[in-house]
Amino acid sequence: MYLVTLLGNIVLICITILDSRLHTPMYFFLSNLSFLDIWYTSSALTPMLANFVSGKNTISFSGCASQMYFSLAMGSTECVLLSMMAYDRYVAICKPLRYPTIMNKRVCVQIAAGSWVTGCLTSLVETMSVLHLSLCGNNIINHFTCEILAVLKLVCVDTSKVQLIMLVVSILLLPMLMLLICISYVFILTNILRITSGEGRSKAFSTCAAHLTVVVLFYGTALSMYLKPSAVNSQEIDKFMALVYAGLTPHVESSHLQSTKQRGESGCEKTTD
Repeated sequence: MYLVTLLGNIVLICITILDSRLHTPMYFFLSNLSFLDIWYTSSALTPMLANFVSGKNTISFSGCASQMYFSLAMGSTECVLLSMMAYDRYVAICKPLRYPTIMNKRVCVQIAAGSWVTGCLTSLVETMSVLHLSLCGNNIINHFTCEILAVLKLVCVDTSKVQLIMLVVSILLLPMLMLLICISYVFILTNILRITSGEGRSKAFSTCAAHLTVVVLFYGTALSMYLKPSAVNSQEIDKFMALVYAGLTPHVESSHLQSTKQRGESGCEKTTD
């Protein structure tokens, strides 16, 4: 599964670079998601696979810190990127004539850079807030990776400040950005329903379907892990959700790019139908 994810995303990035027809905002953002998935799956699954081969279930402190940082950074960056992709679809379908002007190359680069900076900074704050806490002597993490919530359960001091930081970051990156995605798709759906051609509506829906699937998978797992009540103890469910995000979401994103490339159509072309 790891090799398929790794090779698939590398191929997709190469395709978008080499094929001039794919030098559009949608494929630019999808390439960022593919690059992001490579980093996330490598940081999460590589140590796990190494442990499977060696028969050991250990990780160094620096390795645990790096794994925690990269998983949080990639997850936070994906939150922002998915919301920006929803805005891209909104402009492509609702304002097709102004699409090349609004979503020009400079704007796309700024959006992508802002997404990465936001994800890396929020991850740094969360990781540093956890790493300075004292553990109670128990160094066994009940998870497949150094997931921040699993590590917090080993801390023997007050974690209220850390939990407050995580709550603020989670609210800003999950429900707030998800609200922006919902608003974008309300306008998109309203515009699609006005299209008289059945083929035109089908094409417009198809360009958003895979993105919506990724949004549901990603936000569903993230919301269930980071915004559930503190009284709910569902470690096994958290581990399952982590594997879903690491293993399933990258394949859906890959399918999105492959299916859209086969049609050879851009968001504006679908809309003008």
